[in-house]
Amino acid sequence: MDAKLKYRAKKIKIVFFDVDDTLRTSKTGFIPASIPTVFKQLREKGILVGVASGRGIFGMVPEIRELNPDFFVTLNGAYIEDKKGNVIYQNHIAKKDVEEYIAWTRRVGIEYSLVGSHVAKLSTRTDLISKTVDSLYPGLEVDPNFHEKQDIYQMWTFENQGDALALPDSLSNVLRMVRWHRYSSDVVPISGSKATGVEKVVEYLGLKPENVMVFGDGLNDLELFDYAGISVAMAVSHEKIKEKADYITKTVEEDGIFYALEGFGMVKKELHFPQVEIETVESPLATIKTNHGDLHIKLFPVQAPKTVANFVALSKDGYYDGVIFHRIIKDFMIQGGDPTGTGMGGESIYGEAFEDEFSEELYNIRGALSMANAGPNTNGSQFFIVQNQHLPYSKKEITRGGWPEPIAEIYAEQGGTPRLDRRHTVFGQLVDADSYVVLDAIASVETGVMDKPVEDVVIETIEIED
Repeated sequence: MDAKLKYRAKKIKIVFFDVDDTLRTSKTGFIPASIPTVFKQLREKGILVGVASGRGIFGMVPEIRELNPDFFVTLNGAYIEDKKGNVIYQNHIAKKDVEEYIAWTRRVGIEYSLVGSHVAKLSTRTDLISKTVDSLYPGLEVDPNFHEKQDIYQMWTFENQGDALALPDSLSNVLRMVRWHRYSSDVVPISGSKATGVEKVVEYLGLKPENVMVFGDGLNDLELFDYAGISVAMAVSHEKIKEKADYITKTVEEDGIFYALEGFGMVKKELHFPQVEIETVESPLATIKTNHGDLHIKLFPVQAPKTVANFVALSKDGYYDGVIFHRIIKDFMIQGGDPTGTGMGGESIYGEAFEDEFSEELYNIRGALSMANAGPNTNGSQFFIVQNQHLPYSKKEITRGGWPEPIAEIYAEQGGTPRLDRRHTVFGQLVDADSYVVLDAIASVETGVMDKPVEDVVIETIEIED
C-alpha cells in the first residue's frame, strides 16, 4: 500500500460502508466474521462507523443492524438517522413531482415503487418485480397511492429498458435515475446522493471530507468516491468505481474490508493462540507411535495449511514408518522424518522444498512440532519437537522482546526455544502429560556422533485422526 495513502489514513475519523457486496454478499447474504471485529476495533480507536446505502432503513437486515452503526445514511442520502433513531437529515420529493412521475410511468408502460422513510409500496406485483426486489425487501405490499399518506424519499422503476430509459424533461431538472439493477433504477432528487447524505453527517459532526473513508462497489457510490478523503473499491466493483478508487481491495468473502483497513494500519488481526488452550482446540490429531511410547499432537491447518497437508499426506502414505529420530539434543529438541536417517534426506509431497508458513499465533514453546530446514523456504519431510524445559528469562523480559504475553508466560514457566520463532514453521503441539513423559524419555537417551542416538529411537507409524 502506498505510504502517502497510509499517511492520509491517519486523518480518518469516520468510515462509511455500502451494504450489498461490500459488508455482505448480495446473492447469499454472507457477512464475514471479520466485520464485527472491524466495527469494534474502529470504535476502540475513536473512529465512527456508518452505513451509506441505497437501501431504506427498513431494508437493513438484522446482521447489519446488530453492528450498531453510528449513522444510517439511507435511500441514497435522502434520509439519515443516528444509532439512537434521531433524524439527522431528510429530503423528500415534492408531492407534485411524485404525481408527475407516476403519470409518466403509466404513459411509458412501466411499473414503480414509492419509498417512504421506513417502508416502501409497489404499484403492482409481477414476476419481474418479485425477481428484482424480493431478495432485498421481501413481502412488500401493493399501494399505488402510497404518496397520498406518506412523504416519499425515493422511487423505483421496474422495466427491462436499461439505460435507454430516461425521465421526461419536465422531471429531469428535479429528479435523476441511478441504475442499481438490471430491471430497476432508483429515482432520487437531482441533488441527492450518498455523497450528499454523508456530507450532511460530516457537517453535523464538524468534520471535513479528508476525515472520511468510504467503501463501496456500485454506481451510486460514484459521487461518494469523489467526496471522501479516501475511497476503497471492493474487488467486484463496477469499473467506473475502480477508476475513481484510491485503493481496490479483495471481495467480501476474502475479508476485503479487514484486508484494506489492516493495510491502512486502522485494524489489527485478533490473535488466537491455539497452543495456550491446546486441550480444547478442535483440530486434526496426529499420534506418533515410537518404540519409547506415543506422542499425541494436535495439528494447526488454519495457521500452517501447506505444512500440515504435507505432514498428514506423508503420514498416511506410511512415509515415516520405520524412520528414526536421527538427532536428539537434551534440553533442546528431538528431530526425525528423514528416511535416510542422516539428516540430509527427505522429500515433501510437493516434490520440492516448500515455503515457510510463519504465523503470529504459533511459537516454538516446549512441545511444539516444527519443521526442520536448511534455511528459509527449504521445508521437506523433516520435523522436530521442542523439548527444552528451562529458559533463563522472565515473562516480563520475553514480553519486552516482542512476544505476546500469553506466549511469553508459557516460555517463562514451561520452556521452549524462542530463537527459532520466524525461522522454523510451527504446525503442531503436544496435547497431554503422557506425551511429555515420552518426549523427555526420548530426549534423555544416550547419543553419539552428530547427536545420533546410540540405540535407534524409531517412529513405528504416525496415525492421523482428521
